[in-house]
Amino acid sequence: MSGADRRADVPPVALTIAGSDSGGGAGIQADLKTFAAHGVYGLSAITAVTAQNTVAVTGVQEIEPELVSSQIAAVVSDFPVAAAKTGMLSSAAIIRVVAKAVDDHELRVVVDPVMVAKSGDRLLRADAVDALREELLPRAALLTPNVPEASDLTGLRVENEDEMRAAGEKLLGLGARAVLMKGGHLDGEKVVDLFLEGSRVIRFGGHRIHTRATHGTGCTLSAAVAANLALGRPLPEAVKRARRYLRTAMFRATPLGQGHGPLGHLPELS
Repeated sequence: MSGADRRADVPPVALTIAGSDSGGGAGIQADLKTFAAHGVYGLSAITAVTAQNTVAVTGVQEIEPELVSSQIAAVVSDFPVAAAKTGMLSSAAIIRVVAKAVDDHELRVVVDPVMVAKSGDRLLRADAVDALREELLPRAALLTPNVPEASDLTGLRVENEDEMRAAGEKLLGLGARAVLMKGGHLDGEKVVDLFLEGSRVIRFGGHRIHTRATHGTGCTLSAAVAANLALGRPLPEAVKRARRYLRTAMFRATPLGQGHGPLGHLPELS
């Protein structure tokens, strides 16, 4: 449904394909909060159920790939999905059915290559990295890797801004239409992200926010990009607005949990 066809009182629709976080700070829960904060109606296809909090992931149960596919087909057949995002996909089999669904339903998808939780627990099987690289990466309207993820996907060392750019260019060469290289894992008081699309590179910089409220930052950023795409904004503008929203959510966070705390996704109700 185009912007011209959509009634003013009907919100745009976005879909998240990701894992469930029982702590509510990342995954499906963070994505749906982020969609809601942008005035976007959120749909979900759950790929895995995790037992986790701000300290650790203590259990993971993958959803059968066929059911993941069925969830996507069910919502896409009934809702006008304007944008989608992926998060935790867990296995090669799930990645393959999600990649097929992207093609079958012509989804414009933001791919967050979730590999490791903030706690350090692995969320993508080691043998699924090739499937992510080969099956889903070439279907990404935007890929949003952090530094360790970019290194895993490219095999390159990424320890400074120049190496971030080299990794981003390699990811474009592997088929991603655009890449947002997130530099938060690098040292320094300033954080630099690089947006690469074709021959264009846009540098986003900002001061590091010193906070333990960092659980779900990657999920939230990619969901915010998808929400802005659903609202009809061009990709560079969607990235710019998503970064601004993420920083606001970090400042808005309240101290919850004993580890990496959740963000403040939603404004307070008056």
